Amino acid sequence: MTAERIEVLDGRLFGEGQPCFGCSPTHPHGFRLKYEREGDEVVTRLVPGPLHQGPVGIMHGGLVSTVADETAAWAVIAETGKFGFTTSFQARLHKAIRIGVEVEARAKVVSANRRVVKSTVVLRQGGEDCFSGDFVFVLLDKASAEKLMGGPIPEAWERFCR
Repeated sequence: MTAERIEVLDGRLFGEGQPCFGCSPTHPHGFRLKYEREGDEVVTRLVPGPLHQGPVGIMHGGLVSTVADETAAWAVIAETGKFGFTTSFQARLHKAIRIGVEVEARAKVVSANRRVVKSTVVLRQGGEDCFSGDFVFVLLDKASAEKLMGGPIPEAWERFCR
């Protein structure tokens, strides 16, 4: 199901002013994640800061899951050329992710068909696995995406619909 190679692997791909907390390059509080390809994986790196804490010194588990979901989604985009909507995920937090220390997130597609794509994600810090998860995405046509979103999708997103 590999599509044309997409070179830009960050939120600029979806047009100006897109609101994604994970990848928008202009979101005032977002992660602003950018990805690179390494073999069959997409990879990003970030250093969680004080605003990302749950317990003192530890990244909030929900934000850890946000980074994982975003990374899994970018694996789908890189592999299929399509935008997937998360339908489910299973996650395991192996150990706490510390504030102020670089985190590496890696994801790859493990199966895909016309409508459903599955990807796997690992987040590492200091060379140790801190999070692993399996994500399922549905690829929607334009009408279904608009129904889900409650209105028209941005024009820049149309080429990413099934």
